Amino acid sequence: MLIRNIQQEDAEQFLQLRQQLDQETTYMLLEPGERETTLPQQREQIAQILTRGRQMIFVAEEAGKLIGYLEASGGNFKRNTHTAYIVIGILQAYTGQGFGTRLFEVLESWSRLNNFHRLELTVMVHNQAALTLYKKCGFEIEGIRKHALRVKNAYVDEYYMARLL
Repeated sequence: MLIRNIQQEDAEQFLQLRQQLDQETTYMLLEPGERETTLPQQREQIAQILTRGRQMIFVAEEAGKLIGYLEASGGNFKRNTHTAYIVIGILQAYTGQGFGTRLFEVLESWSRLNNFHRLELTVMVHNQAALTLYKKCGFEIEGIRKHALRVKNAYVDEYYMARLL
């Protein structure tokens, strides 16, 4: 198990990872086939992330293959520069093996080094595995976003969760 910062050379594999996550789970934001990011666009996005300093993507790698990621995006304004919004995705075949926990450990170290005080995310209320992981990593439910998403023609509520460092 290797957790590391994303690199420019990861663009193709990272795009494939995200497309596979879109296909195999309804817990990610995009529907299957909805992601329109091209490989050149993915390369540019990674280049921008690596130069900004207030944003990072950590990738989980197993046997040379990207199997998960955690993206942290810091606030851009004086009043929210202490916050980072989190998105995480791990391929189904690799869930429950500690990759999520390790990604959050690396995130915490990076967040402290970059003076973040608040980490926040949203999660569908019925995503029990993710809720268990987030609570284990110190996140608390702060509220509910009613009918936040529409998945398979049904409205889905989301929890708004955060962790203070």
